[in-house]
Amino acid sequence: MLRSAAGFAALNALPAAPRRRPNIVVILADDQGWGDLGIHGNTNLSTPNIDSLARDGALFDRFYVCAVCAPTRAEFLTGRYHARGGVRGVSTGAERLNLDEMTIAQTFRTSGYATGAFGKWHNGSQFPYHPNARGFDEYYGFTSGHWGQYFDPELDHNGTLVRGKGYITDDLTNHAMDFIAQNKDRQFFCYLPFNTPHSPMQVPDRFFDRFAAFEPKMRARDPRQEEIPMTRAALAMCENIDWNVGRVLAKLNELKLADDTIVLYFSDNGPNSWRWNDNMKGRKGSVDEGGVRAPLLIRWPGQIRPKTRIPQIAGAIDLLPTLADLTGVPVASAKPLDGKSVKPLLMGQTQGWPDRMIFSLQQKRISVRTQQYRLDPAGKLYDMQADPMQDRDISAEKPEVAARLRKAVAEWAKEMLPNVGPDDRPYPVGYSKTTLLPARDGVPGGGIKRSAGAPNCSYFTNWTRKEDEISWDIEVGQAGEFDAEIYYTCAPRDAGSTVELSFLGGKVAGKVTPAHNPPLMGAERDRVDRKGESYVKDFRPLRLGAIRLAKGRGKLALRATEIAGAQVADVRYVALTRRG
Repeated sequence: MLRSAAGFAALNALPAAPRRRPNIVVILADDQGWGDLGIHGNTNLSTPNIDSLARDGALFDRFYVCAVCAPTRAEFLTGRYHARGGVRGVSTGAERLNLDEMTIAQTFRTSGYATGAFGKWHNGSQFPYHPNARGFDEYYGFTSGHWGQYFDPELDHNGTLVRGKGYITDDLTNHAMDFIAQNKDRQFFCYLPFNTPHSPMQVPDRFFDRFAAFEPKMRARDPRQEEIPMTRAALAMCENIDWNVGRVLAKLNELKLADDTIVLYFSDNGPNSWRWNDNMKGRKGSVDEGGVRAPLLIRWPGQIRPKTRIPQIAGAIDLLPTLADLTGVPVASAKPLDGKSVKPLLMGQTQGWPDRMIFSLQQKRISVRTQQYRLDPAGKLYDMQADPMQDRDISAEKPEVAARLRKAVAEWAKEMLPNVGPDDRPYPVGYSKTTLLPARDGVPGGGIKRSAGAPNCSYFTNWTRKEDEISWDIEVGQAGEFDAEIYYTCAPRDAGSTVELSFLGGKVAGKVTPAHNPPLMGAERDRVDRKGESYVKDFRPLRLGAIRLAKGRGKLALRATEIAGAQVADVRYVALTRRG
């Protein structure tokens, strides 16, 4: 799989654009449900800037994404079902998009667009999975599935660790607006994938204060399931997103780019808690309507008629072909797309639009949606026009419809499920100057534990014995000398242990010193006690020295040969920097 990385050099060429095409700004919310917008009838919050996209453009009434984050991002990037691209999950490498998949950024970059992404990537971290290797000239954000701190967080700027400034959603928006301003005289494709209202539930006081004691009038389908503190925090985070969307729209106006820019807004799955979602069945993680129905609003002044409402079903797989069609850009991928351009619907050309099937897959649970029906993973059939809440199974009343959709699911599953089996892909090393191997991608051995159950922003701790081991399954593309570092913390009483890093016969060792014991961060900012994400702290790089890495695949192992105290260290990353 890694051999296909060579093809990226050609895709990164920048031919001159034959004519001026519209700019594109794509804004993606994380864990915002369909019901978390005023335009959809929620009076618990106010989202005037997002709502304005529907007032000035089009709103899709039935738009479908995946049940969780990374698969939706993969489908947006490729126009293909996520299973085709090897995206199996949301962490420990399962979120990586296969290297032979061409992305929407590569499509627009090869047509002369400046491309930038600012936010949560969630489709691979190490080059050539990194966004800078998938068609984005500029990247600022984090590549993981979730992050543990939203104020002044550690972030990735074009492959280098940096410190963010202020609240993460505001900071990402600042960088996106800078990118727009820097490229105002050429075509640009700006992707702004926010990481809110995904937990941890952190938001600035000025957005939270009005919700601190708020009692929502519109409630979850089953109010007994709703955690009101979680709802309050989510509503505040959604209003912060709306404020930032307003800043982007204002920047386009200021630069006189609004009429020449397509702005598209959507979310990646259903809500991350039980809250008002128009009484739909399911939430994030479910392939029922409430888990996969998401907002989609798109504005292009002078081209898309204001207040256009589109009842026809559409999905994340349609976004790449639609944007390419709207701009006249040829799709870079030679592989067939699963999505189709919905440009005719946006332009009011609805006559003869065919019915279609949109499939949803989550952990081998499959649901399929047509314009009228949904078949759930248990084979139950619902008439979504007469029963949008999925309360009554009509499979016995409509046996021919149920049989047709079950057959379609079986055929689709036969094609897709083999692509989401066990993941045997190694982590690539040496395709960029420095390769970071986070704890998320490592395997703890012996008594070593993760700092939290969810791996994405975790670190390794409880390293107390020589028998303990931290390892990564890696593949080195080209042999060479690498400087090895570990990002660590260590209490003063434990400083002085000796650790060894090894790979296919190459070794390097060093002492864990000086002590570095910063406090945990995050709890002081949480509006709701976190359940999955790790708290974070300020890890420091410790240089071990040079290690010779042979070409090939094997286990990169970190062990202790001497232990000076009760614990060796906590470890966040191993960093490998090629010499020369």
